[in-house]
Amino acid sequence: MFRRKLTALDYHNPGGFDCSDETQFRNCVVWLEDQKIRHYKIEDRGNLRNIPSSDWPQAYEKYLQDLNCPFGVQERQEALDWLLGLAVRYEYGDNVDKYKNCQPLAASSNSDKAVDPLVNLDSNSPDFKAGVTALSNILKVQRHDDYLVMLKAIRILIQERLSPEAITKASQSREGVPVTLDKHTLGFDTGDATLNEAAQILRLLHIEELRELQTKINEAIVAVQAVIADPKTDHRLGKVGR
Repeated sequence: MFRRKLTALDYHNPGGFDCSDETQFRNCVVWLEDQKIRHYKIEDRGNLRNIPSSDWPQAYEKYLQDLNCPFGVQERQEALDWLLGLAVRYEYGDNVDKYKNCQPLAASSNSDKAVDPLVNLDSNSPDFKAGVTALSNILKVQRHDDYLVMLKAIRILIQERLSPEAITKASQSREGVPVTLDKHTLGFDTGDATLNEAAQILRLLHIEELRELQTKINEAIVAVQAVIADPKTDHRLGKVGR
């Protein structure tokens, strides 16, 4: 599952790594910190390097928090995949000249055909889960046990709120109509002129919102009537149909 990233990082045994093995898992985390990530100073890595210690899970949890990892210790595979991705980014940043000259893989004979990126999507892979979780954290989307449901919610949010049309519509300024507050009766007195004026403004804004809501309700009623209306209705007979 992690072979591709471990191989890219020159890990000593990418093919035989077993994430479920506690010793292998801890050794891999320590190796990533020592060789690639290097978030802590050498003298501050003692607790993390103390692999046999019963306090290692606490040290690992603090390590994830210090890195601002979106996953916790209970999400082992996702957290490790996130650490591997971070290590790959740091590895590239340390060796930009080496990797920028790498030749891309030869294109296939069908490269001219459009390929759906979701065809080979593995919704159970740590890469997929990490990506969806990161997006949900950025966009403040509610977490869900089904990552495909989360992805669908993210798609809907992006389409409705972050599309070019939605952004353009939201950025358009709405010109209001000047209103003279003296011509509108508040209906009560707070005993303070400033508070009375503020209350009048809030009441007018509330009335405007109610008008918009009523307009939408009317539009919904018309839309429903257009669907269920029967042109054969004879109101004189009080009957529907022939």
